[in-house]
Amino acid sequence: MKGLVIGVLIFVAVLIFGGVSLFFGYIGFGNEANRFENSITAAYSKNQTVYDNGWKTVVEKAQVPKEYTAQLKDLYTSALTSRYGANGSQALLQFIKEQNPTIDASVFKEIQQSIEIFHADFNQSQVELVSRKQEYQNLYTATTSGRFYNMIAHYPHIDMSKYDIVTSAKTQQDFDTKQAGPLDVFGKK
Repeated sequence: MKGLVIGVLIFVAVLIFGGVSLFFGYIGFGNEANRFENSITAAYSKNQTVYDNGWKTVVEKAQVPKEYTAQLKDLYTSALTSRYGANGSQALLQFIKEQNPTIDASVFKEIQQSIEIFHADFNQSQVELVSRKQEYQNLYTATTSGRFYNMIAHYPHIDMSKYDIVTSAKTQQDFDTKQAGPLDVFGKK
């Protein structure tokens, strides 16, 4: 009789220990899944911030040469008008060495560098988002415990399609058709 009681107590202890282990395993899985969902929404917000900041920087820097050119034109026009009059020089021969204003090409190089930085930063944030989504999917589909606990928890609790990467229409078309032509950088065919 004493052996039966000890056996029942051991069985109950194993059940309690197993139940507690499963409970804490479930809590740990849920916590990790929630951390992943939070990090995915944060990474997506970071994508938006990087994209917004990048294109604003490029657009704002691109406005500088336009304004610079307009001011240069005004300066050049007023200099020539004051030098030669409203009708221009009417001299038959003119021995004047002129130094005409030029547009500084470094402004355009700076814009090009901003575009390259924008692309690199945005690419990095997109890669980070894809990586987090993959790790999260692995958590609830690629591990035995993840699949087991997910039968109860039913993750993901967020709509993962809302957190897809941003691509261009051309990229989508190329991937849909499985064909890509050469880049037409200067719009000449």
